Amino acid sequence: MNRTNVAAALTDLIFNPTLDLWEAADRHFAPDYRQRTDGHWDDRDEFLAHIAHLRTVVADGYVEVHDELYDGSRYADRHTVHVTKKDGTAVRTEVYLFADFAPDGRFRRIEEVTLMIEGADADRNLGSAR
Repeated sequence: MNRTNVAAALTDLIFNPTLDLWEAADRHFAPDYRQRTDGHWDDRDEFLAHIAHLRTVVADGYVEVHDELYDGSRYADRHTVHVTKKDGTAVRTEVYLFADFAPDGRFRRIEEVTLMIEGADADRNLGSAR
């Protein structure tokens, strides 16, 4: 089974603006996908509204994976998202993530906690902004 991972998913969703948002989502996220970020649950449509907003704010960036674990249909990682916003400011956010895969290898559920390492106070909600 081919399974996705966070670096591939975020790269397609946020850092590859020429790739259609829905095509990127279909590559990495099951139709019944749900995500909890810092205690707040979103369904797939709410999550994609967040990503659509990020595409209007983010100019460039990358994902640095520090730790990654696959165990059957479960996944965990610790990664840092490095972002340069269109206004030139930088944001770095460390993320602790646990997930479940659908049988086809796409994410079905992600639960994550974020910690902003660099950025303005206004960027603290970048992980869930719409």
